[in-house]
Amino acid sequence: MALAKGFTSQARGACLAGLLAAAALSPAAAQNAAPELASRVELRPFASLSLSDSQFLQGDKTGVPVTIAGELRFPATPAPGAKLPVVILAHGSGGPSATPENWARIFNRMGVASFMIDSFSGRGLTQVSTNQGAMGRFNMTLDTFRAQELLAAHPRIDPERIAVMGFSRGGTAVLYTAMRRFQKIWSPGFKVAGTFPLYASCFDHVEEDVDVVGPIREYHGEADDYASLQQCRDYFARMKAAGRDVAQMSFPGVHHGYDNVLGAPRPTVSKGAQSQRNCNVREEKGVLVNQQTKQEFTYKDACVTLDPQSGYDPDATAKTIAAVTGEIKALFKLP
Repeated sequence: MALAKGFTSQARGACLAGLLAAAALSPAAAQNAAPELASRVELRPFASLSLSDSQFLQGDKTGVPVTIAGELRFPATPAPGAKLPVVILAHGSGGPSATPENWARIFNRMGVASFMIDSFSGRGLTQVSTNQGAMGRFNMTLDTFRAQELLAAHPRIDPERIAVMGFSRGGTAVLYTAMRRFQKIWSPGFKVAGTFPLYASCFDHVEEDVDVVGPIREYHGEADDYASLQQCRDYFARMKAAGRDVAQMSFPGVHHGYDNVLGAPRPTVSKGAQSQRNCNVREEKGVLVNQQTKQEFTYKDACVTLDPQSGYDPDATAKTIAAVTGEIKALFKLP
């Protein structure tokens, strides 16, 4: 390789030494220099269904077939071909974003693979924040079931070390995967080591919703006006009273989407976004019923409000990362 003529002899020598050092760098050393980067990426399509809420609740499998995909990212491994633990990531109403991307990198640094589901593109959607009714609330739950089945059969994945994590609407989706009732109907072989919802919405009361498989760890901002912390506290209290392995961590003054590293440092209005924080919805004979109207719930109901706030909070993010990675290390028996 030719060196620039303007270099001094000393500079040319330093540059040449750097080039030789780079050439001598082993692949493993190169990976260790950027451990958050994936050593391999696979785009994995898989079959799912688009269902109404009632279809999902009633076990009606005649929904519209759809093919969606996920991005499987492998960390650098000291033993080529070793079976890896993996965390499935379910995005929020805004679609795949910097939030699951950042968590994928965090897990890669730990030596853990990640599988980022895209529940929208295959359904012709880019976001549902301003129209939550564009997709049934349980579709992402079914997608997560199907993703776990895909990964459990993957030759590089350890089926005993799979966890699920979701954000906002995706947090609600992974909460539902922990319910034994839904597992029996939709994915009898479903098994994960842990469930990690962040700022989930807990405004539904579905039948048998305290019969869950733990551990479940939920993280929430106390100033969240998008997804009600109090509704989740009430739900987790009911699960805890039933003897389930569940826990929550909340952060004073912190808003929705607080771990989005590209988010504004101050709370900003998510213009036109729909919030269900004031809704009280219960399942009645396989139908979600608004307890105020006694009619089937829709996102046109008066309890649905607009323009909630979101904002990045570095301190809450750091505490959540420390808590989640500590749990994952213990569950996956990592060094």
